[in-house]
This record gives sequence, C-alpha cells and structure tokens, in this order.
Amino acid sequence: METENAYQRKMSAQLKEWGAQINLLEAKMENVGAEMRLKRHEELQALRAKQREATEKMHELGKSTGEAWQQVKLTADKVWEELKTGLGEAQSKFK
Repeated sequence: METENAYQRKMSAQLKEWGAQINLLEAKMENVGAEMRLKRHEELQALRAKQREATEKMHELGKSTGEAWQQVKLTADKVWEELKTGLGEAQSKFK
C-alpha cells in the first residue's frame, strides 16, 4: 500500500508540473501569428485532453486496490507516457 501511495504522490506532482508547462506554452502563443496560433491551439487542446485523462486515471488509482489497482496503473502509465511525449513535441515546436 505504501508503494501505491508513493506512486500516486509522484504522479500527482508530475501532473502538476506538466500542467504548468502547458500553461507556459499557452502563454507563448501570444507571440505567434494567427495561422500558427490556430495550429498550436489544436495541439494544446489535445494536451489538455490528455491531461484530463491522466487526472481521471489518478482518481481511479485512488479508488482501486490490489489487482484492479495494477490494471489501472498499466493504463495510467500509458496515458502519462503519451502526455509526456506530446508535451515534449509541443515544446520543441515552440522553441
């Protein structure tokens, strides 16, 4: 149980950090042209959707135990990896 709690704390902190990074990307959109802003807006919307999905998985983890927790964790890991990858790609486009 302690391992599960530590995992949830770690991922919760990571989600907060990624949220801040998405906020920073949104702030950078103020300095791009209209066409680029539209394109980046769609990318950021996709990141926000993935962030919401990851948050939902965190809530599921909090309600799950035992074997169910392990299954939710596998799905959550996939979602978090997709969010991490998407955020990295978006950040590279804003440089």
